[in-house]
Amino acid sequence: MEMSLIGASPVKFSQLGNNNNNNSIPMIICSSSTKSRIGFCQITKCPNVSLRVATRSISISHSQHAASDEASDDNAISKAKDSVKLYVGLPMNSVSDCHSINHSRAISAGLRALKLLGVEGVELPIWWGVAEKEAMGKYQWSGYLTLVDMIQKAGLKLHVTLCFHGCKHENIRLPKWVSEIGESEPDIFFADRSGKRYKDCLSFGVDDLPVFHGKTAMNVYQGFVESFKTSFSSFMGSTITGITIGMGPDGELRYPSHQDQNKNKISLGAGEFQCYDQNMMNNLKKHSENHGNPNWGLSGPHDAPSYNQHPIINTFFKEEGSWETPYGDFFLSWYSTQLVSHADKILSMAASSFSDTPVILSGKLPLIHSWYRTRSHPAEVAAGFCNTVNRYEEIIKVFHKNSCRMILPGMDLLDEQQPNELCSSPEMLLEEIRDGCRRNGVEVCGQNLEIAGSSQSFEQIRKNLVGGNGIEVFVYQRMGAQFFSPENFPLFSAFVRRIKELELDSDDLGGNGRDSVVFVPGKNRKMQAA
Repeated sequence: MEMSLIGASPVKFSQLGNNNNNNSIPMIICSSSTKSRIGFCQITKCPNVSLRVATRSISISHSQHAASDEASDDNAISKAKDSVKLYVGLPMNSVSDCHSINHSRAISAGLRALKLLGVEGVELPIWWGVAEKEAMGKYQWSGYLTLVDMIQKAGLKLHVTLCFHGCKHENIRLPKWVSEIGESEPDIFFADRSGKRYKDCLSFGVDDLPVFHGKTAMNVYQGFVESFKTSFSSFMGSTITGITIGMGPDGELRYPSHQDQNKNKISLGAGEFQCYDQNMMNNLKKHSENHGNPNWGLSGPHDAPSYNQHPIINTFFKEEGSWETPYGDFFLSWYSTQLVSHADKILSMAASSFSDTPVILSGKLPLIHSWYRTRSHPAEVAAGFCNTVNRYEEIIKVFHKNSCRMILPGMDLLDEQQPNELCSSPEMLLEEIRDGCRRNGVEVCGQNLEIAGSSQSFEQIRKNLVGGNGIEVFVYQRMGAQFFSPENFPLFSAFVRRIKELELDSDDLGGNGRDSVVFVPGKNRKMQAA
């Protein structure tokens, strides 16, 4: 019997996810010649021993709808059919800083799996620190061009995210030449009250300052955008159908208000204001002088909470606290206005650059839902959203002005899953922002915040997509070992079926029987090559 495994070499594939066992590498997909199947496997490296693979499999046949699929949902699903385009994010580090494709065989297998499922396309992060690493204006697109060509040949569409930030988790930094400037000009980075710098994106205070060898941050961003546009012109509108412009930390429009907090640990804190770099402080000082209160521009709020301090007890944000005083109104208005101004500058630049292309432009907002049920909204305010005066509305108008779609994450979150002590409500916040987008004619795209791994989370995503919510694009984040795990991928496959009413036929495999695998059920779920 002839067999082949569609996947990656052990070394490369292990980089796709958080797999701490170096001898156990998750497999992606396999198929039989008689029935379309997705397999979830673990490759075990055994020197001088035949390849052994532990597998689980699910059928992609329409007859195996989950028992929870009810007839009452069918109409909603039918309405959603062809209206929601599903994308999956590629690994964050798909292209190395040496411009090669990381775990290319695994990505190739993943692309095929997604195509078989009927997913519209994929999302690809393109990093400033990779493509313009060594010197300003010296761009290297070869790795990304190769990967985009792979995506095109797989028959998938592509949304590109231009990332003007770094990612510590993936060891992706800002360009080397930017970091070198930062050594002598540290105020190009955000700073908190203690002076700690956030070095994974540039401060809004340098948007219009010529501190990059005579160029402003906006000049530098535009140079990157224009080079990308020229280099990928042959893919525009055919393969590349959408471009997301990075706007701040993690690509989102916000201040890095939680820079000192562990993302994997629940904290009662709302974060800190990030306005203490000299350029932002100069801006605040000038603003206070123009408003006849020069003393208000000497610093940020003296009673603002620290990162992990309870924000509504004896701090700026408590009931009848400083946030409700004339000073508080002055500071919060200035702080959030800087965010709105940054959004307008970068989206206007991007809209102008891509105005003669058929691609759709978008930007991403965070879903900062902690403390949403309080009057002062401290977590949102620290991140730049003065939600006590509906600052979201002003930002939404900026998106409308520049004909940009708004990406909203967190469509997998439920209020009931949040810790009570955080006064959180992701569902209410999501609906508030979406209502504002409806009023202002801004299209919304959806994302999840976490690899779901539960039917409840997938059901929440589905509820946010069907009906009259008007979402045309949903990007599931992100491809990797966890995405293709036995816990998540069967649920994702069922989710795709419910949204797209997808039924695969064995002909879709392009099969002549050569890409086949034998599934051996059982407790050990092992398979040996013949």
